[in-house]
Amino acid sequence: MNSKRWRKLSFLFVGVMILGLVSCTAPAAVAPPAAPAAGEAAPVAAVGLEVCKGQNLVLASMTDQYIAAFRALIPKFEEASGATVTMDELGYVDLYQKLIADFVGHTANYDLMTVDIVWSGEFGQNKYTLPLDTFMERDQAELQLDDILPVAWTLGEWQGAHVAYPLAGYANVLNYNKDLLAQAGIEPPKTQEELLAAAEKLTDAAKGTFGIALLGAKGSAVAQDYMSWVQQHGGSILDDNGKAALNTPENVEILKFFGELFKYAPPGATDYWWDQRETAFRTGNVAMMEGWSIARAGYENPDLSSIVGKADLTSAPVKAGMEPQYGFGGWGIGINADSTPEEQACAWQFIKWLSSPEIQKDWLRNDGAPIRRSTMTDPEIVAAYPWMPLLLESFEKGDGDYRPRIPQYSLIQDALGTHVNAFLVGQETAEQALEAAQKQVDDNWQ
Repeated sequence: MNSKRWRKLSFLFVGVMILGLVSCTAPAAVAPPAAPAAGEAAPVAAVGLEVCKGQNLVLASMTDQYIAAFRALIPKFEEASGATVTMDELGYVDLYQKLIADFVGHTANYDLMTVDIVWSGEFGQNKYTLPLDTFMERDQAELQLDDILPVAWTLGEWQGAHVAYPLAGYANVLNYNKDLLAQAGIEPPKTQEELLAAAEKLTDAAKGTFGIALLGAKGSAVAQDYMSWVQQHGGSILDDNGKAALNTPENVEILKFFGELFKYAPPGATDYWWDQRETAFRTGNVAMMEGWSIARAGYENPDLSSIVGKADLTSAPVKAGMEPQYGFGGWGIGINADSTPEEQACAWQFIKWLSSPEIQKDWLRNDGAPIRRSTMTDPEIVAAYPWMPLLLESFEKGDGDYRPRIPQYSLIQDALGTHVNAFLVGQETAEQALEAAQKQVDDNWQ
């Protein structure tokens, strides 16, 4: 372990001790995300990798599929820059908790961190991560910002500032087992109503086959899955004033629909986290699964998947008559506001290098996810990943705000994560669940 990492991690307990002190600040309107204009040559000369020589950076990363791309590319960056980058690989809950502890304790254990799209408002409002706009303005001549898809800027934008840079864009898609659908004589569903009917027809519990895999585990998993269904039914969990509006007649009906789908999910689905849902689909016993597009390439890996050559994807179904708009999510990459200026300068070089068009192809080939139009339309990439045009269409019609990027997001997620699960396991009715979730949010909203 290098000395800098030891110094940083030795102070981690300080942040953990005060983790409970974190509270969300007052809400603010979310500005429509937009990419900065790629204007004339930057007035200040761009800075290169030479600023990284001798620097030691620590990156906190979610153990999503793109972790393989980090593992492959970090050594190349180290060789090119003279820096050392140590990666701490963490699960979703651990990553969030360790980052908050680091930020609140001002311990600067991490210089770089992967930032879930839904953390943008909280991190921006509390000034946890460094706004990147000064760097972006300085280096705009080499960044090719117009090549980054507009929806990708929601991966780190808050009130017009970029508190994280786009890293990995995900489309919410419907994955399906071609063999199982063909055997049942079913076309991939285009509407939510067709999805429910297909899930029922494709389920034969006696044979151990099920129509659909879903996220049901208490916590962030079930909350985020339910929010996807709200989006696909044209609903919202915020009112026109940006306040939580969980308990509405429309959302109650959507929750009941969500519950109907669970009738055709494998036993134990009410305890599924993301990895368990993926495992259920990859075994070949589940016909359909909505999920993030980054998982698609893994279905062709025989070390991971029993459905090699059998999987395909299509756009996530929406309610009949609804103008298609597809759930968009993924991760940005941020710089710790408490890191030294020298560390921040090198961290920006890492971001700039990683997101460049040249490196993005290698990023994608190593299980990363795209953010650039040029990557998604590159003939070699499309030949290797033939689903890329469909993802591009989903990105073009992507909705990066159906899970609101506001400082109070975690309140909403916690409340839905508790009470949607309570509904699914029969402890509460749909009405009781959303009434209780609404009260839990209202009682803690600041």
